[in-house]
Amino acid sequence: MSTTATTNDIFVQGDKGPADYFNGTAWVNILVPKDETGSYSVGNVVFEPKTRNNWHTHPAGQILLITEGKGYYQERGQAARLLAKGDVVVIPCKVEHWHGATKDSKFVHVVITNMKDGTAATWLEPVTDQHYDALPIR
Repeated sequence: MSTTATTNDIFVQGDKGPADYFNGTAWVNILVPKDETGSYSVGNVVFEPKTRNNWHTHPAGQILLITEGKGYYQERGQAARLLAKGDVVVIPCKVEHWHGATKDSKFVHVVITNMKDGTAATWLEPVTDQHYDALPIR
């Protein structure tokens, strides 16, 4: 795990997120591993500008607590929602979605990921550059 943090960071940067799930550079720091009940985990994710994760679902939902920067959250078939520090997103079970940074800002959030049968997420296809580039620049 990385031990560097900038003066604005709450938590250390973490490890580079897997390219199988992220388009661009993201850093993941697992703050609370899957608890003894196997029902949740907590992590901090840092997205560099333009970075986003793939479309995915959570079998038991997820909560995002935005701590820095600007980013997007989008559910399949809905308009993207612009997010900033202090925003909270409650993601329902099995809803296809993605989240990530805007084109000109780092984006940081704490994730509380609920698990079902030991599974936290089902990863789907990447968010294409064409889809992402059509989003408004903010």
